Amino acid sequence: MKTVFFECEEWEKKYLVQHLAGQNVQFLPKPLSGETVAYATDAEAISVFIYSTLTREVLEKLPQLKSISTRSTGYDHIDLAYCKERGILVCNVPEYGTHSVAEHTFALILALSRHIVESVDKTRRGNFDLRGLMGFDLYGKTIGVVGVGSIGRSVIQIAKGFGMRVVATTENPSEIEAKAHGITLLDLKELLSVSDIITLHVPLTKKTRHMINSKNIRRCKKGSLLINTARGGVVETEAIVKGLEEKILAGVGLDVLEEECFVKEERQLLSGRFLAECDLKTQLLNHVLLTQENVIVTPHNAFHSREALTKILDVTVGNILGVASGNRQNIVEA
Repeated sequence: MKTVFFECEEWEKKYLVQHLAGQNVQFLPKPLSGETVAYATDAEAISVFIYSTLTREVLEKLPQLKSISTRSTGYDHIDLAYCKERGILVCNVPEYGTHSVAEHTFALILALSRHIVESVDKTRRGNFDLRGLMGFDLYGKTIGVVGVGSIGRSVIQIAKGFGMRVVATTENPSEIEAKAHGITLLDLKELLSVSDIITLHVPLTKKTRHMINSKNIRRCKKGSLLINTARGGVVETEAIVKGLEEKILAGVGLDVLEEECFVKEERQLLSGRFLAECDLKTQLLNHVLLTQENVIVTPHNAFHSREALTKILDVTVGNILGVASGNRQNIVEA
């Protein structure tokens, strides 16, 4: 079975060649489009990322095609209705950064609670004065988890290991058995008022945009920490500034900022096309929050672990081989 990989970075190609040894594979750095479709006219399988737009017009030029494996969670770049009509199977990568993002969340929490950045800066200057560096224990504190999908549940698991009290809010209470996990489900207003640490793990939708805003920031428990490793637009920047100025928030840990370029898939951040189109440095260099001492900003790096990136490729390899062997997995339905 001939498989053509589009939008394939060199680090991906090296891994895929090794793990698809013996398979008939071809790699192109460009997206699949009307201009590049000729490279795959005899392909039975293709693998793409989100910059490939798989319309009816493009797919009609692939008469041998039996399956599409997108190296992303999202699949809105693929005409699923036409694929169903043709009997073309579409597979995705349902999730890949669960543990990476959850662990990065706690890296930010610990950096703030124990003044890690300030401590390192001081000692590098030869200053071993402990004044101003008193932190606080996570044990016994209340963490409010907003969103209990796979990442939120991983955060809860880590929090329980620290001996924290966990409260959570979710649009879909059936996602988690609160009693079994030893947590308390609250609405957002209640969660903000009782949490020593608030951490966000929801997708960016019309409903979640600015779910933390200038109006409800004052509901937060005085002296709490706010952590966002989800999407920048979930939090209104003005609300963070207000929360810090009024000393409602003692600190903020952000892996995402409202003003950064629109990101559909974290894997975009590693692609040459995204880097060419989105000048993050220029957009964020003068951001008001970067100069705040009690704010830690990381460059949308929470997903970026060896294991998370490897999982994308492992799942993709499994999807391709699974279709070929009849052991289908991660099939997306129209």
